[in-house]
Amino acid sequence: MLDIKFIRENKDLFKEAARKKHISFNIDKLLEIDDERRRLIQETETLRAEQNIETDKIAKTKNEEGRERLIGATKVLKERLSESEENLKKVVKDWKKMMLEVPNIPDPSVPEGESDKDNKEVRKWGELPDFGSPTGGFEPKDHMELMKNLDLVDFERGTKVSGFRGYFLKNEAALLCFAIWQFSFEEMVKAGFVPFIAPSMAREESFRGTGWLPQGKDEIYKTQDDLYLAGTAEVPMMGYYADEVLSEEELPKKYVAFSPCFRREAGSYGKDVKGLYRVHEFMKVEQVVLCRADHVESVKWHEEITNNSEKIMRALKIPYRVVANCGGDLGLGQVKKYDIEAWTPSKKGYGETHSASYFHDFQTRRLNIRYKTKDGKIYFAHSLNNTVIATPRILISLLENNQQADGSVLVPEVLQKYLGKEKILPIGR
Repeated sequence: MLDIKFIRENKDLFKEAARKKHISFNIDKLLEIDDERRRLIQETETLRAEQNIETDKIAKTKNEEGRERLIGATKVLKERLSESEENLKKVVKDWKKMMLEVPNIPDPSVPEGESDKDNKEVRKWGELPDFGSPTGGFEPKDHMELMKNLDLVDFERGTKVSGFRGYFLKNEAALLCFAIWQFSFEEMVKAGFVPFIAPSMAREESFRGTGWLPQGKDEIYKTQDDLYLAGTAEVPMMGYYADEVLSEEELPKKYVAFSPCFRREAGSYGKDVKGLYRVHEFMKVEQVVLCRADHVESVKWHEEITNNSEKIMRALKIPYRVVANCGGDLGLGQVKKYDIEAWTPSKKGYGETHSASYFHDFQTRRLNIRYKTKDGKIYFAHSLNNTVIATPRILISLLENNQQADGSVLVPEVLQKYLGKEKILPIGR
């Protein structure tokens, strides 16, 4: 959670943060609860000190009558202390709940807006495929029809086995996923990121620490063992150094992590019901960075991790654009976020495939991830994360942008060595 002292000294900034992020949060109520919390802490400490003094007096008193009188007074103190402690416990519970709901302050460059429709384009890359050229024009197919004709997916049996949004990838679709993961890992390791395979199950602390709980509770699957299934490797990787103190020389920490991911998609009823865009189970390669507690440093790494993902998209030759997310499309803890959106020919538009965010110390305070400078000072690190690539979603734009008039699909050159072929042919060809 954020620093209550900083919140108290900058309450207008947090009121503005709630307004810009379109989050309902009463900062004045939080400060009232904090006033009561501080008053009860003082009261409890005073009563506890008085009780210790009286207890010490009893031990030193030899006179029986005097001891009885002191014991009686101590009983009254105990009752008052017990009541004060109980009141403090209740207030602290309310205080902690509200502290978990305080929105982080967005960067001034974050555009105004209520939803992803208000996000602002920053740049775009790539030439959009022209399937309607006079010499060989054809109507492009969507990824579902393409994959059916190429025998790459089975939605019917996927639904039979896994329910709504279930799917089986097969043949070259499965091989493409392995190729994409391998290529992405190789590129990220070249960029100095340490490779990880991260657990998908994590304790509640990691979800609260990253901000997925309590706000995103409807999106998360919970097991019978009080573990949760992560929707991104960000969750376990941020828990990796929880409650630890690093040295400044170790920073930045740069990870690239692969993990299966799970999301209930509870808030997306009726959206992207068909196909692979919005599924409950998927695989993702994620980059996570811990750096020094410096805004300029965070901004630098935010641009770099975004560029890392753009390099992957350019290597795959998928046209894309980068947008700056508006205030209403930011999460509770995000200071700023970029989305990378891939061109989808069947929709004649762009669809989100990557999200790059920085948080300052929002997550690291919750997870107690600190570092020590050479002069012995302790600071909370800053954290960032971004998708390197997510499958099967990326297959949508990869297949649709590379489709040919005969129904085949060209394999991007950088993936051909993994598949051993340049083209995926329709069944029977």
